[in-house]
Amino acid sequence: MRRDLLSHLPVITAVAEVQSFAGAAARLNMSPSAVSHAVRTVEDALGTPLFARTTRSIALTEAGTIFLGQVGPSLAAIDHAAQQMMAVRGKVTGVLRLNVPRVALPIAITPVLTALSWRHPELTVEVTSDDAMVDIVAGGYDAGVRLGEMIAQDMIAVRLTPPFKAIMVASPDYLAAKGAPDHVAGLATHACIGYRLIASNSVYPWDLMEAGRDISVTVSGPVRVTDSLYARDLALAGVGIAYLFEPLVRTDIREGRLQWILPEASIEEPGLFLYFPRGASAMPKLRVFIDVCREVLKV
Repeated sequence: MRRDLLSHLPVITAVAEVQSFAGAAARLNMSPSAVSHAVRTVEDALGTPLFARTTRSIALTEAGTIFLGQVGPSLAAIDHAAQQMMAVRGKVTGVLRLNVPRVALPIAITPVLTALSWRHPELTVEVTSDDAMVDIVAGGYDAGVRLGEMIAQDMIAVRLTPPFKAIMVASPDYLAAKGAPDHVAGLATHACIGYRLIASNSVYPWDLMEAGRDISVTVSGPVRVTDSLYARDLALAGVGIAYLFEPLVRTDIREGRLQWILPEASIEEPGLFLYFPRGASAMPKLRVFIDVCREVLKV
């Protein structure tokens, strides 16, 4: 292969991973026209199209799949070697791609990124907020964050938080006007802020405890959301009762902005975990992220 084509190969890989010229341009900090030129240059040199393009989508052709299957591992090995050499010199560079549910951002990710940005300023952490279950390998992510019970068995998991409770809260104004339920069945007469799951398009029942057993309770109310952080905002505004992870509202409860309702009905969740494929922790960028997680989150 012509040596001048080597610099274009990471562009081919990026386009294949994100299935978008614009997305690859954003990832590589290039212009879309430069990405298009790089792809065209490699295709012209090989004498075959690597991508099938329509007005709405981009996908690898059979030739493109074969080509990337052969050169992809070599490119990954070169990138890994370069990162290792930078790490030896005390520098960690590159892009660490994480897939994280939005609820985990304030609980775990924000404090870690704050410390990481000062210690390793040449490392870029790209965070995709996504509450759905995704295949992080197929999606091109280095690691993901989920509740412990939701992680595939073939992944390595690193604890980010202790176990925590899923609780019900409401504002003092709401409780002054409507009163507080004194048992789970009383939720039927209250304004509850519900959840709709985007992936399944189903309404999420609240998981609660009653008489020592797990139960699922379907609630109703004036608002249904897909974002638990917005449910917190609505609870603070007095709209109704919200069902949230306790760390999200710990400060609100301590400072009196929200009150914990029926604490005996709260279930315990296993906590948040960082997870990644076996062997991925050898990457310096992921290793330093894990080190900072352990130091900042103290788990």
